[in-house]
Amino acid sequence: MPPWDDRQPIYLQLADHLAARLLDGDPPEGGAMPSVRALASQHLLNPLTVSRALQALSDNGLLETRRGLGVYVRPGARDHLKTTERGRFLAEEWPTLRQRLRRLGLGPQDLNWEDA
Repeated sequence: MPPWDDRQPIYLQLADHLAARLLDGDPPEGGAMPSVRALASQHLLNPLTVSRALQALSDNGLLETRRGLGVYVRPGARDHLKTTERGRFLAEEWPTLRQRLRRLGLGPQDLNWEDA
């Protein structure tokens, strides 16, 4: 995880990080999220901050709390997240990126999708 950015609350940055992991299938749909304590320890954060991040993901319909069992990834969460993120990317990031590509004279022939 990169250093925390002062321009956005840490719990939202953690939620974004966890959402990116969900997009990658970690954990899979129906799978358990790591515990609040485990995430707090892993990211060196206050458990309350972690709880707020998990709540934000729950509020977005990605996670569900099972009383006494923990927090689990909801079925369909990955598709929901992918749809939401695609829409956000196309509305917010793509116009700026497209403009920059044009300024630099870069076209589809210059972009290699296979390189990571």
